[in-house]
Amino acid sequence: MQLSELTASKKLACPACGGEAQWNPAKKALVCAFCGTESPYEVKTSGEIVEHDLVAALKAIPKDARGWQDERRSVRCQHCQAISTFTAAQQGKACDFCGSTSLVPFEETGDIIRPESLLPFEVNEPSARDKLRQWYKSRFWAPNNLGGKALTDTVKGVYLPYWTFDADVNASYRAEGGEYYQNQKGEREVRWFPVSGQVQHFFDDTLVCGSKGVHPSLVEAVEPFPTSSERLKPYDPGYLSGWTVERYQLDLVASAQRGRERMTDAIQQMCAQDIRADTHRNLQVSPSFDRQTFKHVLLPIWMVGYRYGAKDYQVVVNGATGQVAGEYPKSWVKIALAVIAALVVLYIFMSLQGGR
Repeated sequence: MQLSELTASKKLACPACGGEAQWNPAKKALVCAFCGTESPYEVKTSGEIVEHDLVAALKAIPKDARGWQDERRSVRCQHCQAISTFTAAQQGKACDFCGSTSLVPFEETGDIIRPESLLPFEVNEPSARDKLRQWYKSRFWAPNNLGGKALTDTVKGVYLPYWTFDADVNASYRAEGGEYYQNQKGEREVRWFPVSGQVQHFFDDTLVCGSKGVHPSLVEAVEPFPTSSERLKPYDPGYLSGWTVERYQLDLVASAQRGRERMTDAIQQMCAQDIRADTHRNLQVSPSFDRQTFKHVLLPIWMVGYRYGAKDYQVVVNGATGQVAGEYPKSWVKIALAVIAALVVLYIFMSLQGGR
């Protein structure tokens, strides 16, 4: 596997005040968070997005694909175990994922595989806040003070580590197909017969998230991300300036296995749909995988992590599409009132029925 060469980043400082410039999704430029001055630094906006041979990569990963190519420091959260990386100018006093202040330095061992491409933030912070407020307001069963507890002003922009996998899958299958019919008593029965067939499908950018900081169900709920070569940008530290990046904790080997499992589940469903019968049983699928490739990419989310009572909750916004998913506490008062109201309605209904 031959990875493309990436230029080492310069210190992305504001030319006016010396503060750190941050990538601004609205202006699509580096803008100083302190004085608002646009930086003359130009991020890489075009270039080939390479798909790498998966089999060859699993055998040997070259050393020149490692590291972030800029000065970053890493910390591990002792509460949720997420590993976040910051630029030298950032002050990470609390975990962006759970809000815990129990952060300890994390020493990189040099085994971090640098992403070659990323999807820049397209949803800006004000839009993310609006979407979060709308989401909070639509949670009927949530406590009335949830908006105040969750505090949308604690929203953080984070790049999550993702692996994408492509494969050409050819699957042969065998099963028993069933045909419904009515017996002489008018009862429905099934007539079974052997079936077989073959299904071919090309999987493009099957996503596997390498994050530990975001709850898996939320990540899946805001997928997919637009990861086509037209939308992804070649890796450039400028896009990450001022943003938190989570280091992957699901490595290439484990991610490749999970990606294959997802493809296998999908191809089994395709085989089941291919069976021309009313029902089926004992489906056996034998898939073969060819032209397997992968990419390591960074994908953007906005998120709020908060604690309510004794439990941690998260709400996330897809930084490219604006899709929202989240967790929230349920108000026992609202639930109790709803149960009482339902019982009252049931009592009235039964009384009216009994009076007839």
